[in-house]
Amino acid sequence: MHRIATALLTLLLAGAAAGCGASSDTAADPKPSASATPSANPLVVFTKAVDDAHLESYATGIPAYQELRVFPPQWCKALGDGHSVEWMLGDGDLYPIGQDWGTRKEDAYHLVLMGVRAYCPKHEGAVKEELRESGAF
Repeated sequence: MHRIATALLTLLLAGAAAGCGASSDTAADPKPSASATPSANPLVVFTKAVDDAHLESYATGIPAYQELRVFPPQWCKALGDGHSVEWMLGDGDLYPIGQDWGTRKEDAYHLVLMGVRAYCPKHEGAVKEELRESGAF
């Protein structure tokens, strides 16, 4: 499954480098923030971080990026609205889970941090602080 994720990542990077990737202003593919590398596609950054993290939850294979990619923009919106990571993964119903895959709680915290780092780095400090205070990190 890592080969599939790596191949997908390679295709995404090649498309971005060639300028042939379709641009989208949807919530699933927001533009990188001013503090992110201007040429870095947040989906590519996030997907690579997830692949490189080797999370125990995904030992048998990382969920398809189409399923995973919907979470970081939603987390960023929730953080922008003043919600906490605990709220997002609980009452906010933004826990990273799909029809055929799930995520252990400790891996979910890492996933949120990777998503925030890629999509809305302005919230990264607050997320790290909350996770440290809660004992998650």
